[in-house]
Amino acid sequence: MSFDIAYWKGRTHDLGRMDLGDLVRVFFTYPAVIAYLVLGAFGAALSAATAEAVWPPITAVGLTLLAYPPVEYLLHRFVLHGRYLYKSALTASVWKRIHFDHHQDPHDLRVLFGALHTTLPTIALVTLPIGYAVGGFSGVVAAFTTGALVTCGYEFVHCVQHLNYVPKSAFLQRTKRLHMAHHFHNETGNFGITSPLCDILLGTLYERPKDVPRSETVFNLGYTAEESARYPWVARTSAPVTAIGAHRERGRRMGETGETPARQGQG
Repeated sequence: MSFDIAYWKGRTHDLGRMDLGDLVRVFFTYPAVIAYLVLGAFGAALSAATAEAVWPPITAVGLTLLAYPPVEYLLHRFVLHGRYLYKSALTASVWKRIHFDHHQDPHDLRVLFGALHTTLPTIALVTLPIGYAVGGFSGVVAAFTTGALVTCGYEFVHCVQHLNYVPKSAFLQRTKRLHMAHHFHNETGNFGITSPLCDILLGTLYERPKDVPRSETVFNLGYTAEESARYPWVARTSAPVTAIGAHRERGRRMGETGETPARQGQG
């Protein structure tokens, strides 16, 4: 986290105050994004050089692309929104960094990007078995490379969803609207970031905020004052629990008054 703060010193990191040009400039100079792109270029060349036939790495790429939406959904719903990570001193700081802080202030770019020490192992865990099963070493490289590049694309889409910008694409407009509802109305649905397909199939999609009740835990993910008293590790490195209400109210105003496109997103 200290690296993130040093990197952003003197820079705008509030997506509610940035336009698309600002985001593009920041995005492609962010170290994690550069790492994904370098891995992608190197991996593509290595896979092509070591492949004994063209179809195994191509198959690995295709299967990885098919696996990404359900993996994205399952991780978001059951890991990031699960309440077991903050209940252990060993995992509380990871949960705080990768999701709690993001829901506390959804437009803070410093905690929107995934950290490489969490994203790369996850990419490897998902893609390496796929690649090995269909293409040996070249398949492994192709699958991992695809995972890195898809994660880079995911990060950009996620940024756009929180940006002070209305996408021209109807599909991106819809995913933005659904994701803003997830952040500012009810976090127990709309878990898909790049696609609503799994939400549709598993019954967690809601198109309009009025379709489901407003959640009282949309900004703290259930880490209430009572929970922080029992499991204090997140609270020790966060704003005081008594101030969480202020974070929630700031987010609620941003989501409902048009201070950012969150209002447009909830449409």
